[in-house]
Amino acid sequence: MIERHIAYQALTSRDTRFDGVFFVGVTSTGIYCRPVCPVKPPREENCLFFASASAAEKAAFRPCLRCRPELAPGNAPVDHAHQVAERVIQCLDESLSNGQTSLEDVAQYFAISLRQLRRIVQAELGVSPLELKQTRRLLLAKQLLTETHLSVTEIAFASGFASLRRFNDVFRQRYRMPPSRLRKVVAESNSASLSNDTSTLLLSYRPPYDWQAMLEFLSLRMIEGVEYVDNDSYARTVRIGDHHGWLRVSHNSAKSALSVQFSHSLSPVLPAMLQRLRNLFDLSAQPQAIAAHLAQQPLLRASLEKNPGLRVPGAFDGFEMVVRAILGQQVTVKAATTLACRFANTFGEPFVTPLPQLNRLSPLPERISEASVDDIARLGIVSARARCILALAAACQRGELRLEAGAPPQEVIGQLCALPGIGPWTASYIAMRALRWPDAFPKEDIAVRNNLGGVSAKQAEAISQSWRPWRSYAVLHIWKNLSQPAKKAAEAKTKAHQTGSNGTPAAE
Repeated sequence: MIERHIAYQALTSRDTRFDGVFFVGVTSTGIYCRPVCPVKPPREENCLFFASASAAEKAAFRPCLRCRPELAPGNAPVDHAHQVAERVIQCLDESLSNGQTSLEDVAQYFAISLRQLRRIVQAELGVSPLELKQTRRLLLAKQLLTETHLSVTEIAFASGFASLRRFNDVFRQRYRMPPSRLRKVVAESNSASLSNDTSTLLLSYRPPYDWQAMLEFLSLRMIEGVEYVDNDSYARTVRIGDHHGWLRVSHNSAKSALSVQFSHSLSPVLPAMLQRLRNLFDLSAQPQAIAAHLAQQPLLRASLEKNPGLRVPGAFDGFEMVVRAILGQQVTVKAATTLACRFANTFGEPFVTPLPQLNRLSPLPERISEASVDDIARLGIVSARARCILALAAACQRGELRLEAGAPPQEVIGQLCALPGIGPWTASYIAMRALRWPDAFPKEDIAVRNNLGGVSAKQAEAISQSWRPWRSYAVLHIWKNLSQPAKKAAEAKTKAHQTGSNGTPAAE
């Protein structure tokens, strides 16, 4: 937790860098707020500062209806304790949706005891895992009550409560009001949805946010039928467990948030869906802190000034993203996208949505495991890549490989490199995006090495130490600012130095 005097200065200045980093409880009102709350700041002696919304609610503070703490962005994991806490949050959101992931699974995943896990969560967030789960349920319910037209019953189950009665009791006890009281502030704009079968929610971020750069990146890699990107928004089909639907994301710069329109068929898996979107769009990043650190490096300073708010695109579906990375080995981005579209069209299930551009679900590992090398190769994918994809699908199907945010990066990188056809570059790229590791660094990348003066991979690794723990962002800035001739030269040189087992993509 940051020092009290710094927290109060951030509160009085409404410093967006600290939004979601801490929360303030006001003893004179019993309300807790985000540091960017628009109301007049309270006197310092009336303030208590908390590391999480859950800790504030544990201390009997109620959420502010003006700044709405449920909208505060999260925090990117930069060390082991943060990684464990982040994975617990991911686990809780998944369990709210499917009830299958447990804290025991998380503890085993990080090779720690359940007691150690509870201690880490308490130290990082100020609450127990059970208290964290309860608060996340209630804050999601509060957001759904405020922003959507879902019924109270639908909201109760979407938030992870086992019954409407339990939801009503807990909500009244914690917030001293019935859930129906929030219905009156539902935004009228939501009535303009494509149909009565959709709702819209906000996901906040810390400004600045380079939305156009994000759309450009996703557009170049768009899998037709599964995804659709236009000048203003990103849309895709969704499959989470047994639930299917679609969503569309647009930018609300006035509110420093992304607006998420989703089909009501996804209501039962909303926590997992929203967490995947936070990962995809890198909403937990602290851009000003990252920029302040990287700006100390002359190589990066110009790009940071030219491209403020550049985010590292994540992955909505880890398996989908890794298949795309494998298909991108030794070919251009355009060629890889063509192969990815063929792959999804062949192995993905047809799916009907109101958007004609979205008509197919992303292929599952189980479906791919049924295919043969020839089935994949006839799409124009070389046999080595086909075998790699089959090995990946088998590992995912067996539960041996977890391609999700918060997973231990070095362990997963080792597992990926053990697969036939995946080398260090591809594994680091996957860690950067699918695992949301902010310190991933593909030291073999020819563009990065050229920008550092044509150094070796070992020398690049040594130079990059001063960029830690934000090396993923440094790499993205280098890629972003390559001229087109430089990109083509880098691609050609990378291809010339590749071997079938290296697995270094030329253009990803």
